[in-house]
Amino acid sequence: MPVALAALGALVVSLDASVNIAFPAMSAAFDVGPVSIRWVIVCYVLTYALTAFGAGLLADRFGPGPVFTAGLWISTAAFAAYLVVSSFGVLLAARVLQGVGGGLIYGTAPALITLALPRERHGFGLGRLALGMGVGLTLGPIVGGALVDASGWRAVFLYRAPLALAVGVLALLLPRGGRGGVWRLPPRAEWLRGRVLGALLLSALANWAQFAVWLLVPYYLVGVLGLSTARAGLLFTLTPLGTAVMSPLAGRITDRAGPRLPITLGLTAEAAGLILISRLDATSWWPLVGAALALVGLGLGLFQVPNLAQVMRAFPAAGQGAAGGLAFMSRTLGIVAGVQASATVFGGLERALGWSGAFTAAFAVAGGVCALAAALALWWVRPVRASPQLRGGL
Repeated sequence: MPVALAALGALVVSLDASVNIAFPAMSAAFDVGPVSIRWVIVCYVLTYALTAFGAGLLADRFGPGPVFTAGLWISTAAFAAYLVVSSFGVLLAARVLQGVGGGLIYGTAPALITLALPRERHGFGLGRLALGMGVGLTLGPIVGGALVDASGWRAVFLYRAPLALAVGVLALLLPRGGRGGVWRLPPRAEWLRGRVLGALLLSALANWAQFAVWLLVPYYLVGVLGLSTARAGLLFTLTPLGTAVMSPLAGRITDRAGPRLPITLGLTAEAAGLILISRLDATSWWPLVGAALALVGLGLGLFQVPNLAQVMRAFPAAGQGAAGGLAFMSRTLGIVAGVQASATVFGGLERALGWSGAFTAAFAVAGGVCALAAALALWWVRPVRASPQLRGGL
């Protein structure tokens, strides 16, 4: 039950991928461009980055179940609030509220899993969590594209209110209870270790790099290739679909062979996909576009499960909430940095190089960041010998 509910909660939150494919419609509705629309991402992910760590601390004190459930109730209210959004500023305020709910869910979902499973099954459980996220990220652009064409940009938020409510009701069945006691941060000896800090940095860099896709590719598909929002959503979904498909396999590899191989290969594949995207233009063959987008997703899916497992295994059972919160905070701070960097590079060069030149430069930078992360992983992530009971075929 905890593993399934954690995956469902992550699915509801990750359906926010519906929003990205609606960016062109939102730009038209509020008369803002890609540089300004980034705040729709930043206000949301920065809020849930900071909330996720606090959620982890709350989970260690009171148990992850109540905090996770509260996140679902807040998310339900936030999705319904988009009915009354009347300006770009109010939209951003609603995104902050949504970020609070998402942070409470993301920050406690890993602890729900690791506290419910034995250590040797953490990779399996976290793979299911990543699968839930990947399914939401995959369905989001498809559903979002269809909803925008049929009902406008508000629909990409409103349809998730009943989903969050339903999972919130199911989450009432989760066990209660935590360690209680006084509020405290994890001891510095637990989280100021090279293995933990290295994993957090790699997560930040990987998500920094891949969020160039989420910010700029919708404009490329709709504005440059001339696809409808619905068709663009189908093509765009190849990135999160690759993540969803790869995540369970990454979990199995991690449980059997350790994190070094999947982390390094995943970052390398992601970097290659981003470099391929940087070479796309108005004449690019759509299967090549799809292959590049899928490669980014496959690489991220191969990377993120072993990286998250590294962080979770570095903390004791009483600190699993803080571990999950730290992991998601680093992930989302990387997203914020990536969105800001991509928007800055694109906005700074668009006038001089034109749209295509600025697009190429933004993705070249993103690919370089991910290649740097792959090089750091070779040096930082230590190989781990699989235990005798876990050796064998995949």
